[in-house]
Amino acid sequence: MENEEKFTELSIKGAPQIKVVPPGPMSKNILDYQTENESSVVSYSKGMPMALKSGKGATLVDEDDNVYIDMFAGAGVMALGHGHPVALKAAHEQIDNITHTLDIPTATRKKMVSVMKSILPKELTRIFFGGPTGSDAVEQALKLAKFYTGRNGVIAFEGAYHGMTGASLALTTDSSHRDGIGQLVPGVQFVPYPYVYRNPFGCPDDKVNEQAADYLERVLEDTHSGFSKPAAIILEGVQGEGGTIIPEPIFLQRVRAICDKHDIVMIVDEIQSGLGRTGKMFAFEYAGIVPDVVTISKALGGIGFPIAAIAYKEKFNKWPAGKTIGTFRGNMVAFAAGAAGLEWMLENKVAERAAELGKKAMVTLKNIEKESSIVGEVRGKGLMLAIEMVKDKKTKEPASDYAKMVRKYAHQRGVMIEVGGHHNNVARLLPPLVITEELLMKGIEIIRGVIKDIEQGKVS
Repeated sequence: MENEEKFTELSIKGAPQIKVVPPGPMSKNILDYQTENESSVVSYSKGMPMALKSGKGATLVDEDDNVYIDMFAGAGVMALGHGHPVALKAAHEQIDNITHTLDIPTATRKKMVSVMKSILPKELTRIFFGGPTGSDAVEQALKLAKFYTGRNGVIAFEGAYHGMTGASLALTTDSSHRDGIGQLVPGVQFVPYPYVYRNPFGCPDDKVNEQAADYLERVLEDTHSGFSKPAAIILEGVQGEGGTIIPEPIFLQRVRAICDKHDIVMIVDEIQSGLGRTGKMFAFEYAGIVPDVVTISKALGGIGFPIAAIAYKEKFNKWPAGKTIGTFRGNMVAFAAGAAGLEWMLENKVAERAAELGKKAMVTLKNIEKESSIVGEVRGKGLMLAIEMVKDKKTKEPASDYAKMVRKYAHQRGVMIEVGGHHNNVARLLPPLVITEELLMKGIEIIRGVIKDIEQGKVS
């Protein structure tokens, strides 16, 4: 690949290097302190027990000096990897000037908006920075849609993940996040997403995307469906936590047409799938459509600085000054690092490179699918990759225990991944977009070895 040396220099050479099976003694000491003093809700350090010390590119180092290949990237936040020099330089320079301005403009903010507009479709003329998280962006998108239409309801999709705050959690279908909390935000209803592997319709698999769109159209047009006309329909360009479910272009095209027909605001959540992750700047680009509103966060902050935004069409720009606010909408360090990072991504064709790497990765992953009796399906778009684990290929019985074992033993061998999916049976790979082909394929081969060991009963 062109300019590969530039990407090689960003990560630690020779990864992974496991000196002591994690968690080692130094990590365990810090993990014990966390258990004794922090909330019981902490989760990631339970699935991948270690205490981290440093990071470089697509590699991480724990307190016991184990070096890992990072194929999780902070749930997609670290698209440019850890400690990217260009983003770091911009952040350091900004810290010496001004760090917080609410929405009072600065030259740094102007640059951030300008760079964002260069990667967005020209129809999305307006940008709003609200709170610093993806959940905040979703909340603001819903508020905009409801204010514009005067309607209250929202249609989302089975398998959706849109955040952890009130309305965004109400749009999230994972029952483990919702059970025991009681009613969240009223007026949210769900319809099936085109999850072909677990076909929700019983139709031929090649008709699932059309059937999902037909179902959506029917519930909107059938006066006895129980659905009222909503303010918005929200969906992910590629479902992330739902198991890396990738819709066909026809599905997004049909949803766009349905929203136009019924005067419904179409919101596409690109918080995880956006900014080069799928091989294009935004996953909806594969369908050739333009949403009314796009939510953006995670990788937007360059190297993990918190920042979130919505971009929307001019006709929705009707809300008066102060109608919606957020204290940390003026994080100048995030703006500086984010703008520098996006410029670097454009200059180095990071999205195009992710598409190329993803195709190469899928060749190996498809071979793993063929050779393994416990891999039901592999899926991927760019560097958004997934391995769905099953007990039996014929019955497709989900195997959440196998997915957790893949995470556990991959971690012990120096590769960090995460688990998701409808049944928590999907091993999910979200490496930094700056990962080298060598590290990517090495990580996948380690995962392949773990899957073989699970299949042969060598680990439990």
